[in-house]
Amino acid sequence: MMEYTKFPSDWSICLFSDLVASSFTGLVRSAREQGFELNFKYLKMNNLDNKGSFRLEDLVRVNAEENEVEKYSLDKGDFIFNTRNSFELVGKCGVFDIEPQEPILFNNNLLKVKFFSVEPRLVAHWLNSPLGKGDLRAITSATTSVAAIYQKQLFGLKLPLPPLAEQKMIADKLDTLLAKVDTTKVRLERIPQILKTFRQSVLAAAVRGKLTVSKTEWRNESLENCFECIDGDRGPNYPKKDDYLSSGYCLFLSTKNVRQFGFDFSDTVFLSKEKDSILRKGKLKRGDIVITTRGTLGYVASYDKTVPYDVVRINSGMLILRKKDEKLVNDYFKILLASPYFQKMIEDQRTGSAQPQLPAKIIKNFILPVPGCNDQANIVRRVEELFVFADSIEQKVNAALERVNNLTQSILAKAFRGELTADWRAANPDLISGENSSEVLLDKIKAEREALRPAKKTAARKKD
Repeated sequence: MMEYTKFPSDWSICLFSDLVASSFTGLVRSAREQGFELNFKYLKMNNLDNKGSFRLEDLVRVNAEENEVEKYSLDKGDFIFNTRNSFELVGKCGVFDIEPQEPILFNNNLLKVKFFSVEPRLVAHWLNSPLGKGDLRAITSATTSVAAIYQKQLFGLKLPLPPLAEQKMIADKLDTLLAKVDTTKVRLERIPQILKTFRQSVLAAAVRGKLTVSKTEWRNESLENCFECIDGDRGPNYPKKDDYLSSGYCLFLSTKNVRQFGFDFSDTVFLSKEKDSILRKGKLKRGDIVITTRGTLGYVASYDKTVPYDVVRINSGMLILRKKDEKLVNDYFKILLASPYFQKMIEDQRTGSAQPQLPAKIIKNFILPVPGCNDQANIVRRVEELFVFADSIEQKVNAALERVNNLTQSILAKAFRGELTADWRAANPDLISGENSSEVLLDKIKAEREALRPAKKTAARKKD
């Protein structure tokens, strides 16, 4: 936990248990006792996100007795804590800030807490702060399948306790600031999808001749008129896992190594020179285009000078396209093969369901729009310019998202250093001192807690 001296000097430090008026876990219902046609909505741990917000759109329902409904219904202002989950998600918490129109019961993996004279949003914000999360991780018990935070350990945590008026001020400011951060994050997270759509639009425009002032006639050609189509080797000597090496003479590519417009060499296998010498097909030459024809269909990459391997073969899930006319521009055909025009043909002509395939005999007959070589080069240049523009925006968006993600934790940390309320404190000294001080508040809470304790029974003395 943060050194206490870093809190404002007139804040108090208390145990979680000092603030608790009541607490209990929720209603136990097995999966067989849940459904969407039953009587009462049932809040489970997946309906509470790790920012403390409640998702009520897909609540399942359960049946319950009248006394169970009375005990386990959620009220506006209840503090809810997730006691069992994965290691990363256990400890989620939030304040139920909704006025239910019908009873909403809560699950036994959730702990409901009511506090004495304390703003529950402040407790939730503290536990969602970097320091609070660190404290929660320190008391988490985990197995291989599930993690838990037990009530005893939770109630033993130390919490900062500002004066009550300042608690509400901090909670209000955090609610406002964090909502703005979330709105900004949602907007930023939409941009990659917008850019993906933009790139597809660029590819579509490219193969319709919209990116160049054409000086030549476009012609339609079958793929096999432009390229020699070469399969990977499927013969008796086809490499097996026992033939794979972590390094060696020949790089052996599978479909997982092909991404749209390039290769991924993060997980590669190799073949020995001896094994390579007995294979008949699938050997790449510089300038070849590779297209995936099994599994994820239609990914294209070019074996050009940027590929740092001199001997490369493909497996049987790909097809080599080797151009028949050296004047053809490889990068134009990569654009064409990745475009919505070509991908639609793949979707219409593919075979198989569990393992989609695009047989070579089908792909050879695909009709391609082919401009003159100068126009091919101009189209490639224009697409590259537009893609560079999109990439630069995406980089800026990713950097902004990283800053926004860090901003949430920064705002929470500032709140618990008293920085968000510094001006308010200076303007309202009477609301944080004397009868309104945190020390007096803590004494009042202790008195309320003592008043709720049952009186101890005195044993009757035995008569002589």
